[in-house]
Amino acid sequence: MSIFHDFFTDGKKRIAILVDPDKHTSDSAARLAKKIDSSRADMIFVGGSLVSNSVYDIITAIKSATNKPVVIFPGSPHQVSANADAMLMLSLVSGRNPQFLIGDAVSAAMTIKKSAIETISTAYILIDGGRCTAVQYVSNTTPIPADKVDIAVSTAVAATLLGMKAIYLEAGSGALNPVSPKIISAVKQNTDVPLIVGGGLRSQDAIKQAFTAGADIVVIGSAVEVDEGFLAQCAI
Repeated sequence: MSIFHDFFTDGKKRIAILVDPDKHTSDSAARLAKKIDSSRADMIFVGGSLVSNSVYDIITAIKSATNKPVVIFPGSPHQVSANADAMLMLSLVSGRNPQFLIGDAVSAAMTIKKSAIETISTAYILIDGGRCTAVQYVSNTTPIPADKVDIAVSTAVAATLLGMKAIYLEAGSGALNPVSPKIISAVKQNTDVPLIVGGGLRSQDAIKQAFTAGADIVVIGSAVEVDEGFLAQCAI
């Protein structure tokens, strides 16, 4: 099974739940995974900007409770685990910090190669969500202003010309404002790769707006951390 072809390019609208390993024990991760398993969500992303807990242990616990794909959403080269189904190879193309453009990928390259995990090269584009988020602070990256649609589009197009297989528009965990439908729509109209959107999606209406604007996959994290009951609302 190819996660990319079966879940990213099949033309269906997908929901991914983001699980931060530092906010869970193995037991709580397994418990959450059981709830995700019975929800509308299609897959589980695992990762965070600052992770001290074992990604391997958390993924093992999640996979013991669900058959839904588990994809690593790495915040550092240390967040690599062969027991996941796939891994987003992120390059923070909206920033100019070489560590997050290519440095982390170089550091983790041989470990990833030896693990034989499926990798999905992903252009990570940070959009201003109205507050300084963890990814902005840790990466020392200035997000693209929310009203600069042309910059977001040019950045996404450049990434696809460089060969990226997917685009991830990110407002940041706990963002006050999600990525605007205007930016999502413009990026979708000018690119032909799967479009992932995350950050600040705290309502069913926000999810629907993102999908209507052109998102192929929406990622929900903080809303579920605050209220696991939000999983019941995850529908298209």
